[in-house]
Amino acid sequence: MTYQEVVTKSLLRTVAVPGLDRPAALITLDNGFDHKKPNTFGPEGLAGLDAAITEALAADPAFVAVTGKPYIFCVGADVTGLSTITDREQALEVGRLGHRIFARLKDSAVPTFAFVNGAAMGGGLELALHCHYRTISGGATALALPEVLLGLVPGWGGTQLLPNLIGIAPAAQVIIQNPLSQNKMLKPAQAAELGIADVLLEPADFLERSLEWAAGVVRGAVAVSRPEVDKDMWEGVLFFAKKTLDDRLHGAVPSANRALELLGLAGDADFASGTAAEDEALADLVMSEELRSGLYAFDLVQRRAKRPAGAPAPALARDITKVGLVGAGLMAGQIALLFARRLEVPVVLTDLDQARVDKGVAYVHGEIDKMVAKGRLDQGKAAKLHGLVSGSVDKGVFADADLVVEAVFEDLGVKKQVWAELEKIVKPEAVLATNTSSLSITEMAADLEHPERVVGFHFFNPVAVMPLLEIVRGERTDDATLATAFAVGKELKKSCVLVKDAPAFVVNRLLTRFLGEIFAAVDEGTPLDVANEALDPLGLPMRPLPLLQLVGPAVAYHVGGILHAAFPDRFPVSDNLRRLAESGRPLLVDDEVDASVAALLEFGDQPSTAEQVRQRALEALAQEVRLMLDEGVVAEPQDIDLCLILGGGWPFHLGGITPYLDRSGTSERVTGQRFLPLGVASLP
Repeated sequence: MTYQEVVTKSLLRTVAVPGLDRPAALITLDNGFDHKKPNTFGPEGLAGLDAAITEALAADPAFVAVTGKPYIFCVGADVTGLSTITDREQALEVGRLGHRIFARLKDSAVPTFAFVNGAAMGGGLELALHCHYRTISGGATALALPEVLLGLVPGWGGTQLLPNLIGIAPAAQVIIQNPLSQNKMLKPAQAAELGIADVLLEPADFLERSLEWAAGVVRGAVAVSRPEVDKDMWEGVLFFAKKTLDDRLHGAVPSANRALELLGLAGDADFASGTAAEDEALADLVMSEELRSGLYAFDLVQRRAKRPAGAPAPALARDITKVGLVGAGLMAGQIALLFARRLEVPVVLTDLDQARVDKGVAYVHGEIDKMVAKGRLDQGKAAKLHGLVSGSVDKGVFADADLVVEAVFEDLGVKKQVWAELEKIVKPEAVLATNTSSLSITEMAADLEHPERVVGFHFFNPVAVMPLLEIVRGERTDDATLATAFAVGKELKKSCVLVKDAPAFVVNRLLTRFLGEIFAAVDEGTPLDVANEALDPLGLPMRPLPLLQLVGPAVAYHVGGILHAAFPDRFPVSDNLRRLAESGRPLLVDDEVDASVAALLEFGDQPSTAEQVRQRALEALAQEVRLMLDEGVVAEPQDIDLCLILGGGWPFHLGGITPYLDRSGTSERVTGQRFLPLGVASLP
């Protein structure tokens, strides 16, 4: 298997810098494309950097600096090439090659600088760490070491350099915790505060100021001070981090444990030994199923999510100049804030009385004020957003809206009544979107004069955080409405998946089936703690009971009832879930089962083991996924995987639900066939 490397060239030029008697050597990383295709390193790119360093040092410059093309420094190794590696020796060579070349900057007798002008991730950030000094632009959008998320470790010095630069606790946060927390990125100010960068500079004249600052360092006019790293707390931090990982992931993410081991070495091993251990870890992980899974998930999120299957031509989309929100509750408020921030058009909320409207608008304005307090918005932008969000008890304010989103109580009759009232008010071309999580779009629009303009717009809670938007096409939804929904979703910076109008769509249907099997086992007599811990070997982000509590027993029971009506043989109604919903009380308090609430439940006399519960839940998922694909709920298995990754928190190391079911043999055992061809998200 081969691939075509997009070569990032290392363009060398000399730069005269005021105050220095010799010019500086500036290496600019540039793959010849704009910022939409970031700089990466494959074998040819690394060879080019090696040659550029040789030429730069031969010219006896005042200093050597590395920077990137506009908006991009470098985002690390070319992950496309990693999936083509077929043996461990190749993987070892990848690590050794990067280490050898980057170390030339670390070991140089000539001062070396990284001018981090834009996104720097993975091997790109590791390249910067090898330089003696670092400046960073306030406009750099993404700074991270995300390898653990993909099933790897930082393999070009990051595990050894970073903890000895900023300390073990923040290094563990950047290398392990951030990747496992929805791939959290650092902002430039955070990177500077941690000490990853020595100075933070404005983006407008970043290169000029970086050259001046570097010249000051070389002349001795600028002193760079870095706090001494406390080695006494090294083992204690690692012990706590290991316990946290075990409690959260239960050993299911090999890359996280290997990264922790490498951080341990960084405390007292010499650099050569530490990087040799990185090579060995990288070689092991590159040949693992977890990496294939991580790369598959990464490809879904980076590529497929940006080109939604089945989306109509964007040219059909209508312009949106005003948005209406029916309802002013918490969900509606979150949606209103998102629309105002991303579309920057007027957004108006309505509800049954002025008190509710005022509360909803106050919530949105309050969230805007919180963003100002946190430095995420300036006062000017906040004032503009305040002015865009308003409320009224009169639905007549929707007369000139181009898009109206309904976010009222999850009851079909209520929603049908809302649309019947609105159709008499809104203009003929206005798009009507419902945020229903489970109800039929087709039934909701059945009595309207223009059902073709109704579309499902299912956000996930919290709206600002969850990246998925399920766009649901009713039987009569037309292409213009659908194209508008996708165009709006893109402006909202959501990953959109086209979903057929089927009960509970994708994420809620699968999670309900999943939780339903867990609760059925409880009903039969399985102890709550056994059922709750049954899925630990998968390393899911939440156990079943905390997930149920997050969703809310009443909501889960309601959605379960809708699915029971549609598929009574696969979605039984749990009496225990009903009791929980009716009690209105949380089952868990401080992550412990509340004994008084548990006493409300009734148990049978046929308990299952944790392994039996796990197998039962996975087999149910395999059956449900196959049925959904046969029904055409989505175009392909990849769309189900994307939905669960972005909307259900299914972890990267499992690669999506369908690859995991294939790899474990569950899909063939239950359905008689794999979901994906061999070699897709797995070793061929």
